Amino acid sequence: MKYTLSVLVENHPGVLSKVSGLFSRRAFNIDSLAVGITEDPNISRMTIVADGDEYVIEQLEKQLNKVIPVIKVRTYTEGDYISRELSLIKVNSPTNKRLDIMKIAELMEARIVDVSVNTMTLQFADTVERFETLCDLLRPYGIREIVRTGTVAIEKDSVVSRK
Repeated sequence: MKYTLSVLVENHPGVLSKVSGLFSRRAFNIDSLAVGITEDPNISRMTIVADGDEYVIEQLEKQLNKVIPVIKVRTYTEGDYISRELSLIKVNSPTNKRLDIMKIAELMEARIVDVSVNTMTLQFADTVERFETLCDLLRPYGIREIVRTGTVAIEKDSVVSRK
């Protein structure tokens, strides 16, 4: 099962290396990693998506809490958070297929950000599941290249107010 962890850390050089090293030393793969400064410039948030069982995630959470620059670790519960991933998808688009690709983009709420003689590039920000649906729809046209960010996530307000 995939788990999404939110890790607040001090915004200092080398912190990412310490956190990723902890996963590496335990032979644990990170599926997605996004890091950015929070509303406080001294604190960064790492959003980590990893695959494992409940016991493994619990152990990782405990180990992360022991890393000095880590301030707080939270494992998000399904349904209690909102997550998104940004992607750019370059698709073959011969003139006779452009309208079809534009309709798919409109249907999936993707933006066309570049058009050339032979390709179209779409920008898409949504869940991983909707990204996969979009790719399935575009695959028959020929996907040339995909670039994806890591997943970012935030707890829903109703969850934050309960704690």
